[in-house]
Order: sequence, then C-alpha cells, then structure tokens
Amino acid sequence: MTDIVDRLETTTRSFERALFIGVGAAADLLTPACGVGRIVFADLAEARLPRTGARLVADEERSPFAAGSFDLIVSLLTLHDANDVVGALAQHRAALKPDGLFLAALFGEETMREAKIALMRAESETGAGAGARIPPFATLQALGAALQRAGFAMPVVDVDSVEIRYRDPRRLHRDLKGMGEAGALAAPARALSPAAARRAFEIFAEEGGVLRADIAYLTGWAPHPDQPKPLRPGSARRSLESAVKESRSG
Repeated sequence: MTDIVDRLETTTRSFERALFIGVGAAADLLTPACGVGRIVFADLAEARLPRTGARLVADEERSPFAAGSFDLIVSLLTLHDANDVVGALAQHRAALKPDGLFLAALFGEETMREAKIALMRAESETGAGAGARIPPFATLQALGAALQRAGFAMPVVDVDSVEIRYRDPRRLHRDLKGMGEAGALAAPARALSPAAARRAFEIFAEEGGVLRADIAYLTGWAPHPDQPKPLRPGSARRSLESAVKESRSG
C-alpha cells in the first residue's frame, strides 16, 4: 500500500469519491497529500472489510457500481484472482468518471516460482504425478495489453520484485491461507498427499527457502478529451539518430 500512497502523493489531483478494493485497514496509510476524500470499501471477503464506513461485499468481475461513480479506484492484491481480468478492468474503467484514475497492485509472472517448482518435483518424486497447485500470473506485457483492451488511456505497468526468506517452510503455507490465497484455482487438483507435502517443504528449504514475489502496478485513466494524445506515427520532425549525434557532439 505504501507504493500506492507514493503514487497518489505525486499525482497533482484530488479525488472526491474513491473506491478501495482489498485495501481494508491499509487505508490508514493515506496522507493528506493523497487528496482522497470519501472512500467506499469493497472486498470479496467480508472479514477483510473495515468495521466502519461505507463498505460492501463485492466481486471485481461483477461490479455493482453505476457508470461514472468514482474519481479514483484502487485495487490491492485482488485482481490476479479474477477469471476475466480484462472484463474486471473494463468494469472498473466504466465505474470511473472521465479522467478518473485507476491504480492496482497484483501478483506478476514470477511470483511463487520456487514454490511451484518444489511442488512439481515433490509430486513427481513421490509418484503422485504433478498437478496444478498455484494459479498462473500474468506477464507485464499481458497486463499492459489488458489495460488497453479495457479502454484505459495512458496505461502504465511496472513491477517491484521482493524476496522473502522462510526459515520454516511451513510458515509459507500459513501465510498463504492468511492472505486468502490458498485454493485460489477454480478447479483445484486432488489433495496433496502428506508425503508430497513433506518432500515439497524439504525441497523448498534445500533451495534456500527464498520466495520471490513480483508486485505488478497498473495505472490507467478513464478517457477524457483534454488528456494528452500520442503523436501520429511518422509525424516526428527529427530522427533519434540525429538527436544521438547532436548529444555526442555537444
């Protein structure tokens, strides 16, 4: 949430009405410089909603909000679980007022790669046969394309990679359950055998017990006639080659 706060603080705008999805108590990190007014909180899990204020149990893929309801929408670590990311993004874009801002943080492509490898190796070694245990995460290119397909203007996608070291591999499973990320697949595989689970923990520990998480940040604006427009291809008056030559000669 701190990265979202930083982005809001550097945006020279105020947002009279905002929708926060999956944010919960993390909204306490907002500062006056963020310019956020009234907030509506939404989440698929009621337990993650704050106890006070405007709050609603809602699915990002089935938005209950009318078009043009918000100046700002923030989605925090929930969008990667959507079955139809483009559809969810399109609903968020529709719920924004013209020139409204959308910010999202979600898990990216390389997230939990080490855990995937450990599980596949463990099930193969124990003779159970590898099954899908962890959902796939989108690439940055796919997320950028999804923002464009959903109709956002000036889309931007960037990533922040973090590494978490687990001295006790079993703590990883507890953390995933606490985040609501366990069993996220629509059609989960058969139950993991105790032997395969023990072997997976062993492999993960043998490889250093380090888990990588890619946090992808999405930024997009609801279209507005006054927004900057990209130049028409071929309209440049100077080539990149000439600019490089001039900079070197100077």
